[in-house]
Amino acid sequence: MFARQPVSAGVLVGYAADLALADPRRGHPVAAFGRVAAGLERVTYRDGRAAGALHVAALAGAVTLLGAAAQRAAERRGGLWATAATAGATWACLGGTSLARTGLDMAELLERGDVEGARRLLPSLCGRDPARLDAAGLARAALESVAENTSDAEVAPLLWAAAGGAPAVLAYRCVNTLDAMIGHRSPRYLRFGWAAARLDDAANYAAARATAGLVVLCAPLIAGSPAGALRAWRRDAARHPSPNAGVVEAAFAGALGVRLGGPTRYHHELQIRPALGDGRAPEAADLRRAVTLSRLVQAGAALLAARLGCRRDRR
Repeated sequence: MFARQPVSAGVLVGYAADLALADPRRGHPVAAFGRVAAGLERVTYRDGRAAGALHVAALAGAVTLLGAAAQRAAERRGGLWATAATAGATWACLGGTSLARTGLDMAELLERGDVEGARRLLPSLCGRDPARLDAAGLARAALESVAENTSDAEVAPLLWAAAGGAPAVLAYRCVNTLDAMIGHRSPRYLRFGWAAARLDDAANYAAARATAGLVVLCAPLIAGSPAGALRAWRRDAARHPSPNAGVVEAAFAGALGVRLGGPTRYHHELQIRPALGDGRAPEAADLRRAVTLSRLVQAGAALLAARLGCRRDRR
């Protein structure tokens, strides 16, 4: 299998590596890319969309070309090397195990009543301003982040790896990282980050809907409601300012029987988000269930990606 089906096998090996090893504490390739992107920004930054588009194109193009060169070199050496290239790139781009661990750490802090500790941990999950959040606000922020990042950090990389091997998954992670760095609506990045934000929306469109579908399928495994997930997805997702985050957050809210959305404070602005779901405000126990649901969705996505990879291997 490893030699004859390098894409499908590589996806599964990369997923298994993330389960076993999570993110490396030092020398993570995504962190290294972030430093390069920040350095280039000092040269390319202008307060305009064209400059931002050039910044994204230069970085995404370079990463894609490097990934393609590495993939071709591996394929010339044989099937096992091709599998290793896809597996290595997939593992480097996944973040599901670290996401789950951080979500559980947050739940434990909230259960102990350690609000200050939870505030210090929240930046590891999302870019919100934790200073004014109480325990309920922290639980909601963490659960929404677990939901959104189930798609961004696990399902999307697996699907992109299955679709195009190492070049595709590396390009996806490049775009997603740039969106996190410059895609928000702060005064500095409102125009410069426009291209990164729009490209990330496009890159995550299919994955967000695959994630929501997997949430519907997996909800019974956590005593959740598949009907509630489907209802919240259909009814509430379109009101969210993000075309992708609203889909997965609504599905998680419906599956867990909680209500997400409401005032959402970032360092640069306050957003009033629409309500997602019909239930009560989430608590620490709901965050634990969300982490379990996230892990189940990740496993389902790995199987789906392997299946898609088999089709590509047969070409």
